[in-house]
Parts: sequence; C-alpha cells; structure tokens
Amino acid sequence: MIAAGEIAAVLERVRQKRPRVHAIMNSVAQKLVADGLSVLGAIPSMTANSEEITDFVAKADALLVNLGTLEGERRGVIRAALSSMRQRGRPAILDPVFCDVSQPRLAFARELLGAGITTVRGNKSEMEAIGATEAIVRIETGPVDTIRLGARTIRLANGHPWLTLVSGTGCLSGALVAAFQAVEPDGLTAAAAAMASLSIAAEIAAEKAEGPGSFAPALLDVLHNIDEKAFSDRLRIVE
Repeated sequence: MIAAGEIAAVLERVRQKRPRVHAIMNSVAQKLVADGLSVLGAIPSMTANSEEITDFVAKADALLVNLGTLEGERRGVIRAALSSMRQRGRPAILDPVFCDVSQPRLAFARELLGAGITTVRGNKSEMEAIGATEAIVRIETGPVDTIRLGARTIRLANGHPWLTLVSGTGCLSGALVAAFQAVEPDGLTAAAAAMASLSIAAEIAAEKAEGPGSFAPALLDVLHNIDEKAFSDRLRIVE
C-alpha cells in the first residue's frame, strides 16, 4: 500500500533535490519528457552521442532507457550509459517499447535486464514478452497499473484515456519513475508515487482540457502544481 502523504513526501524531495535524469529515448517524445521533468522539479538531459554519453551520465542521478528507437550506434550508447550507472549504484529504468513485436529488440531488452536495470516498465503485451523478472521493480501499465517488487504489489486505478492519445506520455511516466527513484531508496514506493502523480495529474488535466490537443499543456500545468490534497482526494488503490 501507499498513502497520499507518502506520495507527496517523495514529490517534495524531487522538488527540493532537483535530481538529474538522463533519458535515452525516442526523439518524438523528448520535448514532452523534458518539459514534464522540468515542471515537476527534476533536471533532464538527453544526448545519445557516443562521444558524450559517459560525461552526461556521470552527472545523472538516474537513467531512463527507452527502446523506442534503436538505430545506429544507440545500442552501444545504452550499454555504456547503463554500465556507468551500475558502477555508481544509481537507478536505471527500462521501457522496452515494442519488444513484443521485434525479436532482436526483445533479446536486447533481456540483455539489459541483466546489466544493471533496476526497474522495467511496459504494457501488458510487452511485459508478457519480457517474462519473469527478479529483484527489480516491475511496472505493468493498463487501466490499472500494477507495480511489483518481490512479494509486494501496489495496484493504481487512476488515469485518463487521453494519456494514450498523446505521444510521449508513456515515456514521461518512465522518466518520472527515474526522478522519484533518484530521491527515494525504496524502489516500489518511488515507482508507485511517480505513477500516481502522473495518473492523477492526467485526471485533473482532462477536466480542464477540451480534448487531447489541449490536454498535453494542461498536464504540464497540473504536474507543476499538484499537491497532497490532489492525492488525498483522488488516489485509488485496488486489491
């Protein structure tokens, strides 16, 4: 279980400590993710250049690896980034996008799971393709988000359908998990707090927006201002 006060406390630490999250991800989603991290209080960086990656990751408090695009030198960049984070004992989140479609991508995702990934986040089909995982936080998204670590499970029923209509919101959720895990040592608590923050913000933003086009900027506004009262009023945890 997780309470509204716990979510608010982790969020406040993000705002106070301003963790740096390095995200290797699909370029289509970079702006929303950078903006989302910034309005919440974290600091984004996003280079995927092989000449720069170790310098940038050396300054990062957490890493997001999103497999949305894997062209060119990106596999080597991801391996180098993950190795650096593992040596420093910092959290690394994997979003194995479309690993259920591509066998080479699935093989690479499984390789990364054994190379320092501390959390994996995907939809039901992607997580079924990944298979069983041990000793890491596992987030399966859907109408109810299921967050597991060992025998501990939290199920969150917040969110809004427009999240699926705006490119990058899934990527943003992984980035927020990274930011929260940078300041909260309990990976399950951090992941649940991050997922709840985005999902509840989405509900509030949808009430202010006229459709998916105005939903995205409204979401950023709400993330910037969200507080414990919003969590207390709206948090829905199911058995």
